[in-house]
Amino acid sequence: MIIQAKSLGYKEINDRLREADTDYTVIDCLGQRFLGAGMADRSIVMEGTPGNALGAYLNGASITVKGDAQDAVGDTMNDGRIVIHGRVGDAVGYAMRGGQIFVCGDAGYRAGIHMKAYQSKIPVMVIGGCAGSFLGEYQAGGLIVVLGLGENDRRIVGNFPCTGMHGGKMFLRSDCAEITFPQQVTAAAATVDDLAEIEAYIDEYCRLFGADKADVMDAPFTVVTPNTKSPYKRLYVAN
Repeated sequence: MIIQAKSLGYKEINDRLREADTDYTVIDCLGQRFLGAGMADRSIVMEGTPGNALGAYLNGASITVKGDAQDAVGDTMNDGRIVIHGRVGDAVGYAMRGGQIFVCGDAGYRAGIHMKAYQSKIPVMVIGGCAGSFLGEYQAGGLIVVLGLGENDRRIVGNFPCTGMHGGKMFLRSDCAEITFPQQVTAAAATVDDLAEIEAYIDEYCRLFGADKADVMDAPFTVVTPNTKSPYKRLYVAN
């Protein structure tokens, strides 16, 4: 079924999606916020540019965007999948605690901020392009993978990555020679065993967006992990 979003607000669109007993395609999205918020057990395709907080509190639904998305995609999502065939704005995956987010292109600032994991829930975010500053800020769990693909004339991540990071892992497809990491994390060349941990997610990225796995893997990867249980001491304590 198709929902024409051009003349509808977010509440009307979400009401239709919640009442649906079938999958929906939402066309001509243009900045409507909160689309798909809290939804479970359905598949939604969106064409256009949905607004902030797409898939916030998502609880098992699958959302595919045939275009770009704005800020706070997957805010506090619990389960499910979000696939963005373009780029995303700031704070994608804010406080996500489960599920998966795949972004074909670039992400803005603070991707993965406050990302966390609990028991069997391991959130995963794969960014195909580059990420802005403060990537993985206060990350407490889960996996963040940044591939740096495409025609990018900038480094794979902006300034101050991993600030306050105290859990989870980050994989960057780069030797990271030009990147300064904070003292509470360790950045090292990824081993074969490290890369095996993300292989399934690389496979899925390539399947979703038509990338060549051999090309993706033909580059150095850096794995970043926290090395302290007190990541805030140097940030907020005088001595």
